[in-house]
Amino acid sequence: MRIFNFVAHFALAAGLVASGGALAAYPEKPVTLVVPYPAGGATDVIARLVADKLPAKWGQQVIVTNRPGAGTTLAAEGVARAPADGYTLYMTTAAHTISASLYKNLNYDPLKDFAPITLTARIPLVLVTAKSVPAKTLSELIEYGKQAEQGLTMASSGNGSPQHLTGELFKGETGLKLVHIPYRGDTPMLTDLVGGQVQMAFVTLSAALPHIQAGKLNAIALASEKRIAAIGDVPTMAEAGMPGFVAATWFGLFAPAGIPDDIREKIYQDVSAIVGQPEMTRKLQDMGAEVNNSTPQEFQAFIDAEAKRWAEGVRISGARID
Repeated sequence: MRIFNFVAHFALAAGLVASGGALAAYPEKPVTLVVPYPAGGATDVIARLVADKLPAKWGQQVIVTNRPGAGTTLAAEGVARAPADGYTLYMTTAAHTISASLYKNLNYDPLKDFAPITLTARIPLVLVTAKSVPAKTLSELIEYGKQAEQGLTMASSGNGSPQHLTGELFKGETGLKLVHIPYRGDTPMLTDLVGGQVQMAFVTLSAALPHIQAGKLNAIALASEKRIAAIGDVPTMAEAGMPGFVAATWFGLFAPAGIPDDIREKIYQDVSAIVGQPEMTRKLQDMGAEVNNSTPQEFQAFIDAEAKRWAEGVRISGARID
């Protein structure tokens, strides 16, 4: 009996060592980091900043693969079907949680088929108006909008985008009549906003900042919990009179659901260490981003709250994609 117990304990210990060795060796081959947007955009830039630093920790390359299309759902479906072994990761944005209620017939579940790893950063949205709009404060804008018989034109970077749905939530809270004008991306939207063809919009701070600093757009309020140094004189929505109104596009890292907890935790720890480096933090802040570095558990709670919030925006807007 003693010999049996010795052998059994030895086998168990060997198994634990082998298991620990497998984790310590992760990754044993290159890792693919999927981005659902074209190269050059903010998500791609952040993904590559992280991917460039990980080989020093992992001893393996991290290959960024861009798979744009279908409002991020093309890339997301591919990741959802990938093996949950840590060798396929996914850097995406708020569009991921929006798709849970925006799309009627998805071949995957945006909430159940993914394991959140870390919320890397957020870029808050800022409410801006064309220079032709006389209002300079949030209360003045609301009063101006109520007096406009035809309502105000509200631009966005696309139907169902965070910018669009934030505008719909704003419309619901203020009772303003807002005529939504969707564009294909920030660039054409900002061109018309600066030109005065449309009157207002919620825009990512990184995209709006050059135009605000150049005096081409009026910054009314920032949909963030706190002010941002780059536009320190612009109040938050709460300070301007709308407490609790917070909206941002965010950049988070996911894996397919079912990834082993120890590998998930290792990825989080290593990515978090990279993002927390002063040089990396500074680069993200230069983009107008707030560094988060949330744990997997914190990120999961954030995702749950985001999905509920964006579902309300979709409901108010009536937007649906079959």
